[in-house]
Amino acid sequence: MLRSARLLAVLALLSAVAVASAGPAAFVDGTVVRVVDGDTIHVRIGARVERVRYIGVNAPELHHPRRGEEPGGREAARVNRDLASNRRVRLELDVRTRDRYGRLLAYVWVGGLMVKAELVRLGYAQVMTVPPNVRHQALFLKLQRDAREAGRGLWRRA
Repeated sequence: MLRSARLLAVLALLSAVAVASAGPAAFVDGTVVRVVDGDTIHVRIGARVERVRYIGVNAPELHHPRRGEEPGGREAARVNRDLASNRRVRLELDVRTRDRYGRLLAYVWVGGLMVKAELVRLGYAQVMTVPPNVRHQALFLKLQRDAREAGRGLWRRA
């Protein structure tokens, strides 16, 4: 337990340093009303609900139109649900705020924890950098490397 607390503290510190070095960020507060899968949530912001896609990561799909459910999709969705479901969140926006599907693009924070960074650290999401949204890229790559080397989540050795 103490090791987990230390790791979360280090993760929060790394995230704060990355934000500070990337320049000013815009933030929007809301409440998660639905977790779609490992990288998409619905967030109530005032009177409207926005589909929010996590910036910089890709998790296995639950409902891919051609491939169906991908291996690890249920686990990624479960971990995302555990981290974000029904929580107050702060959405950190980057350069591009919407994707081609109209989803809001954001880094999602629950208190001092960046949800997608935790998904990568636990091995349930992979880094997927799409410029110009690269604010936390170095952190995500380090967390993915660590998860892969430790065999966590999707990287678990059979």
